[in-house]
Amino acid sequence: MQKKSYLESEYNFDNMDRNEIEGLKKESENHLVNELLPFWVTRMTDRVNGGYITHFDKNGMDSGEDEKSLIAQTRSVYTLSSAHRAGYGDGKFALLARHGVDFLLNKMWDNAYGGFYWMTDRKGNVKIDQKIIYGHSFAIYSLSEYTLATGDTRGIEYAEKVFDLLQKYCVDSMYGGYWEMFHRDWTLCGPGSQGGDRKTLDVHMHLMEAFTTLYECTGKDVHRRKLLEDIDLLLNRLIHPVYKTGIPQFFKDWTVAPQIKFDIIWGWDRFSEEGQKGNSTDNTCYGHNIEFAWLFIHALKILKIDPREYSELFRIIFDHTVNNGIDFEFGGVFVEGPHSGGVYDREKEFWQQAEALIGLLDAVKMFGDEKYWLAYKNVHRFVLDKMVNKGVGEWWPLTTRSGEPIWTHMSHSWKVNYHTVRSMVQSINRLNDLQSGSV
Repeated sequence: MQKKSYLESEYNFDNMDRNEIEGLKKESENHLVNELLPFWVTRMTDRVNGGYITHFDKNGMDSGEDEKSLIAQTRSVYTLSSAHRAGYGDGKFALLARHGVDFLLNKMWDNAYGGFYWMTDRKGNVKIDQKIIYGHSFAIYSLSEYTLATGDTRGIEYAEKVFDLLQKYCVDSMYGGYWEMFHRDWTLCGPGSQGGDRKTLDVHMHLMEAFTTLYECTGKDVHRRKLLEDIDLLLNRLIHPVYKTGIPQFFKDWTVAPQIKFDIIWGWDRFSEEGQKGNSTDNTCYGHNIEFAWLFIHALKILKIDPREYSELFRIIFDHTVNNGIDFEFGGVFVEGPHSGGVYDREKEFWQQAEALIGLLDAVKMFGDEKYWLAYKNVHRFVLDKMVNKGVGEWWPLTTRSGEPIWTHMSHSWKVNYHTVRSMVQSINRLNDLQSGSV
């Protein structure tokens, strides 16, 4: 008997309104092709200094900050490479990606100790020489994607160099996982706000994302093994044993740590003046939870493991997100809440919306449950109606619950193109699957 695809597991997709799917797909394609991608390709290339300009105000004008961060440069390489690989840009995105790789390798790579500096100025002079593993996860991710997209072997050469440095300097051989904050010479930073005594969900989730694309590119057994090792940690250490929700921060032995703000940050998290979140040991992010789910599904596919083997886990994560994280009154995804359910923060950040779009479509594909489809349409509508800065093209970084902008910059070192462009590329792929009834 022919084995059912997980697409067909519980739902007859002939019952779905193909016209509705087509309408949502066309909206996504129009936003991607006529708004998002043009926003970036018309203004991001630094033709004087190399690399990318990544700081834009609410009108899309260069806001002038004299910095180029590892995270913004690598994420931009990923965005351009993945868009080219998905068939957009008629080859020009590959050239723009190469422009960014040139800057990374010529200006941000540390020839003395290996690895990438955390931040330079626009000319490429080093401003912060620390080695931050969050940024290196995106170096592996983007450079692997770049080689997959273009065939330029420099990408995978340096992705493997970074991978090897992580294995040499960052692995905790006693408790497992990776240390995350290092000085230039790869000596571990101090405790507390320096981050040397912490491990985070964020880093280990993005290492899964990075190792997945690295393994896709190389097919090497060592990359497969390290990907599986990281997945095992995520499943058994970094998510709640009952609710399967992500736990933000840990001490070295995987005891839960209060969620504090680090000296070197990679986002604009809204902490108190004391630098520690309220409810810091009972706090989970709805965007991270559903992002983990879809990234794990993708990793399993690259590993050639049937995602249905984890269907119970995925059902728990998707249900928790929909039941607690989706705002069915105003639309969109809440920021965070307690593991057992509920909401602490009812504002709407751009990246949670982006990751929910992809994850909810994976939920529809896997389970065919109408509530996931309704949740997807809810977030899609909120994004296109409220999150997009009309006439400019990128997304507001943070809005009120009802969708009024709070932060108004279009981009800085942490809010760039990776979440927004990826959400549209990946959503369009999944909407195509739903239209055709294929996995």
